[in-house]
Amino acid sequence: MKELILEELIERKIFLLRGQKVMLSIHLAKLYGAQVKALIQAVKRNVERFPEDFMFQLTSGEAYCLRSQIVTLDNKGSGRGKYSKFLPYAFTEQGVAMLSSVLRSKKAVQINIAIMRAFVKLRQILSHHKELAYKLGELERKISKHDEDIRNIFEAIRQLMTPPEKPKRRIGFHRD
Repeated sequence: MKELILEELIERKIFLLRGQKVMLSIHLAKLYGAQVKALIQAVKRNVERFPEDFMFQLTSGEAYCLRSQIVTLDNKGSGRGKYSKFLPYAFTEQGVAMLSSVLRSKKAVQINIAIMRAFVKLRQILSHHKELAYKLGELERKISKHDEDIRNIFEAIRQLMTPPEKPKRRIGFHRD
């Protein structure tokens, strides 16, 4: 039960930014039970392990958009948010995997395993949806062809149902 709750929590913390599925440093620190500052310091001490396709810092525009979608600020009456001082970092799936080599606690390893499973599950769901969309498209194409065939059949039936026109007799005298 506890694993399911953790899995759902992790899945809700995976976002699509710059065309990649990522997790924010704020959420990762909370999952690892660490401070954001300590997490980022550990990453910066091992910066060679985190190329741009593993980790990147959000722009102020991206951070603003995310703040409007999720609650990243923890206001405690001061008017300033808890995390508003620095722009958060985003970690791709590979970046999260690399975090396990930087953070060496047992909890970090367990959390990393759960995060990797969530990324895999998300990938499987997206793959299944693509497959479903493809099959639906194929079905629509088949139906549209059948619709045209059915229209042609109805037109032929209508032509058969209309009585043939009798030739009109011409008025007047006719020579054969």
